[in-house]
Amino acid sequence: MSIQGTIEPCQKNTSYSLPKDSKAWQQAVDSIAALLPEDTNLQDFDALQSLPVFALIVVLPTQVSALDIHQYVQSWVDEQPSWHLVTVAEDTDASFVNITVSDTEPTAADAQRLPFTHTQVYRYLLVPVTDTLMHPGKKTAAAHIIDDQLTTRLRHDLTEEYNNTRSADSTGNINVVDCHILSVGHMLRTHKLACFDMDSTLIEQEVIVELAKTAGIGEEVEAITEAAMRGEIDFDESFAQRVALLKGTSTDVLDDICSRLTLSTGARTTISALKALGYHTVLVSGGFTYFARYIAEQLGIDEVHANALDIEEGEVTGHVQWPIVNGAKKSCYRRAYC
Repeated sequence: MSIQGTIEPCQKNTSYSLPKDSKAWQQAVDSIAALLPEDTNLQDFDALQSLPVFALIVVLPTQVSALDIHQYVQSWVDEQPSWHLVTVAEDTDASFVNITVSDTEPTAADAQRLPFTHTQVYRYLLVPVTDTLMHPGKKTAAAHIIDDQLTTRLRHDLTEEYNNTRSADSTGNINVVDCHILSVGHMLRTHKLACFDMDSTLIEQEVIVELAKTAGIGEEVEAITEAAMRGEIDFDESFAQRVALLKGTSTDVLDDICSRLTLSTGARTTISALKALGYHTVLVSGGFTYFARYIAEQLGIDEVHANALDIEEGEVTGHVQWPIVNGAKKSCYRRAYC
């Protein structure tokens, strides 16, 4: 079953629909009860988590026909004697919300805005032939193997067919073919939280690089970054050293950098879609709140966690405010929400 939103290339804003509170995955699991161990409680997500049943999501461009993708996924499964393939049908009783696709953001200087890719999403269950349990570590390894093998296979086979059948003047490609695998227990849980990084994720730039260039300390910041990459200093120390170099930087410079930051393609649409579906959105960044809050305001993100930039009388003091939001702190925020 495909869920498809058509995005015409000549339009800047196009509405499409997404299912809200769909029961499609639960209905698919209910349909395979006979293939699962006897007395399995299909409403017990922890019990389902112990089973090697995977949700498989395949994303590919719209120029590949529905028959092609089903055929190729099924042919891969046919070569795996341990698995059944079950197509996840749409929940006809689900409500839908309209999402506006926006591709009107400005780009960085001399950068070309990449267009949205026309894609289709196909959903399946991978169910073991035998009703067995699987160690969590082995289950994770199996998911990675399936992901890698199936993505590689689809890219190879579909690229070959596409190249053989497309017209000579076609400029499309199917490099975006991708597979996502996760435990069906995780898929069935209610998901209402989405966390994002900022630099090179929601925005196209790395703020510290922009700060360094503007403040004329690019070489010094690069040297600190390289030392951290070599493991000579940890993130906290490298962060403190870079902040110290910013001493005396005016808030006018910070505001100028804010005005030059560009949102990544699809960032606004992604946040808009998540908000429409009832998600709580959080920006968690190892950068500075001065910029993170600006980006969060642009996108309508609910909550921000980042490092405070100490400012007195309109200038950066160069002092670090502890604790620093590093990798460990980001994990703490994530666990706190979950």
